Amino acid sequence: MHLPSMKFLDLMLAALWLSSTSAAGPVPDDFYDRQAAPNGQNKHLRLEKRQQFDQGQPIDATGKGAPILGGTNKQLDLQNPDNLGAQSRDNGVVVNLKWSFSDSKTRILPGGWVREQVVTDLPASQDIAAAQQHLKKGALRELHWHRVAEWGYVYAGSILVSAVDETGKNQVDVLEVGDIWYFPKGAAHTIQGLSDENEYLLAFDDGDFDRTGTTFAVDDWIIHTPKSILAKNFGVNETIFDTVPTPDPYIIKGEVSKANVTSPYGKLEGNSSYVYHLSKQKIPQAPGKGGTLAIVDSRNFPIATTIAAAIVTLEPGGLRELHWHPNAEEWLYFHKGQARATVFLGGAIARTFDFTAGDTAVFPDNSGHYIENTSKTEKLIWIELYKSDRVADISLTQWLALTPSDIVAVTLNISLSVVNQLKKEKQVLIA
Repeated sequence: MHLPSMKFLDLMLAALWLSSTSAAGPVPDDFYDRQAAPNGQNKHLRLEKRQQFDQGQPIDATGKGAPILGGTNKQLDLQNPDNLGAQSRDNGVVVNLKWSFSDSKTRILPGGWVREQVVTDLPASQDIAAAQQHLKKGALRELHWHRVAEWGYVYAGSILVSAVDETGKNQVDVLEVGDIWYFPKGAAHTIQGLSDENEYLLAFDDGDFDRTGTTFAVDDWIIHTPKSILAKNFGVNETIFDTVPTPDPYIIKGEVSKANVTSPYGKLEGNSSYVYHLSKQKIPQAPGKGGTLAIVDSRNFPIATTIAAAIVTLEPGGLRELHWHPNAEEWLYFHKGQARATVFLGGAIARTFDFTAGDTAVFPDNSGHYIENTSKTEKLIWIELYKSDRVADISLTQWLALTPSDIVAVTLNISLSVVNQLKKEKQVLIA
């Protein structure tokens, strides 16, 4: 006797089940999968219906995409699901706007180390270059100056900064975690580590920081100047300069300074101070109640005329509201946590990026964006820098709320009642 095929029996069972249950409700989504693969066969067909970005594969919930079969960095794929296409609203071509300090070459020195991000690392960052720098106790960043302004933020340990301006006024000050300094273009300065281990973020108001003629070290200059000229200039014997270090030691071992130096021309203080002690300020909760936002720019740190900063802490799951900056591109350093941001460049072009601690990024001038804390448990901490005298942003929600509501409703094809509910005050960090 010829037995009907398994497929035919399956279809008969399905028909009987449908006829007996049609009044009870719809067919379960996995019914046909269970009939087609009762013992687990063709299981991959069912998996195609679920996204696999969390597995490092470019496959969305509809099954669109396919697994990566060639060489790939699995850890990077897992850290960057949006590079795999997880954000379906991304469109067009957006250049890379992200760089990790972990991808930078670290320069190891006797008293510490430094690693930087310049325009050759992140070509989109034209306004700002940056570095992480570490000093051991007593170690010195050799005496130097730059043709660009220098901005710094202490995030570990404590440091001593010393600087002199063109009028002969000086400043010697101790900075703790959270404190900021700003050396104007051409200001002579040095930095020394005071705690056992010290680390800080450096930033400069030119992305091409490694260009020749940007940094000038005093030992480098002296070693390339005739000794007879040095003797005449300083009023000492030529032999004094026989032991000057080889050019560009960069970081030098030393002992914590105990010297007390005063200038006959006075101190750099008040509006002329090169230091802002943010560690001594109470940072209020930001509008939206999703975290804190400390703005340090020329309005409260008058000397800082070319680099404006915001230090942001965002609660788990919080959102830095949709906005843009009308006066400059935004450079970012992510210090702690994990984040996601979509950058909108106009013309139906947008790209989403994922960030973790140690990443830097640049959002082009006037581009629309948000930043979301994607962790459910950890706070997100980052620093925003602008080549400007002030921090400025325009809130999308506030703009819509302060525009005639009927115009907004027609433009977005949404209910007038929804527009009327929009908040007229900025909700900077949304809980």
